[in-house]
Amino acid sequence: MHDPTRTIDRAPSPYQNVSPQEAEGLVAGGALVLDVRTPHEYEELGHVPGALLLPVELVASAPAVLPEDGRAVVVVCEHGVRSRQAASFLAEAGTARVFNLTGGMSRWTGARERGPAPLAGPSPWLLANVPLVRGGARTLDVACGRGRHALLLASAGFAVRAVDRDAARVASLRTLGRRLRLPLDAEIVDLERADVDLGQDSWDLVLVFAFLHRPLFPALVRALVPGGILLYETFTSAPRDRGGEGLPPTSPDHLLDPGELERLMAPLEVVRRGEGRIDGRPVASVAAQKPGGHGPAPGGRRR
Repeated sequence: MHDPTRTIDRAPSPYQNVSPQEAEGLVAGGALVLDVRTPHEYEELGHVPGALLLPVELVASAPAVLPEDGRAVVVVCEHGVRSRQAASFLAEAGTARVFNLTGGMSRWTGARERGPAPLAGPSPWLLANVPLVRGGARTLDVACGRGRHALLLASAGFAVRAVDRDAARVASLRTLGRRLRLPLDAEIVDLERADVDLGQDSWDLVLVFAFLHRPLFPALVRALVPGGILLYETFTSAPRDRGGEGLPPTSPDHLLDPGELERLMAPLEVVRRGEGRIDGRPVASVAAQKPGGHGPAPGGRRR
């Protein structure tokens, strides 16, 4: 297959600016489009069909959510300003073949569709509840995967330790942390070992997303400082929507029963709860606090 990037005159830049016509060629050749506008702009003004939605203020998550298939990435916004910022970040993070659409979607003449899309990066549950802790909080990201949450919080100045048993993902996250000069450490930890140690009164914020191992809960509670917050979200056994993207785990060992997550939080105090669907998959979400510290004040700031 012809590689359209070979016909583009490259400038001395970590990324390449391209015209709408060049961008159309890249998309026709299989490039991924990353749209860094707001959800409203994406939905109401129209977007390139199949474009991933990740607003520019969340773009630190992008290295952990972009497909690992080597495709070119075309970054777009409305007028080409925010996309330059995002493209520069991706290039610095080591993403190969990054292109910025000059003039943005205001100049795009190719196919366009309207309608909403879920965020490609961090969980909305994290975004809604991270104000429960102070800025820069010591954070433990459990079962971090590729690091979509660890990267975002570290880029915001949180001191983050990310743990996962996947050695390749941990190594990649370490490399990203060093390259981007983030306060981020990643470590291989088998979270299903009976003697797993996540610390004692060590973390202001603990994150667990899309992971369930019931015997781990006592270690999560011990790891929190008094007053610390646990944000937990994972799949439930409720039927998923027909046509829902992807498949949740099927083993009962990895699916929550109705109301189970709140029961597993003891002795933490549940301060926020939610149940809903992510891409058609049912999830339960909880924000819980360890007794003994100063609780979150109205508006999300700690007293």
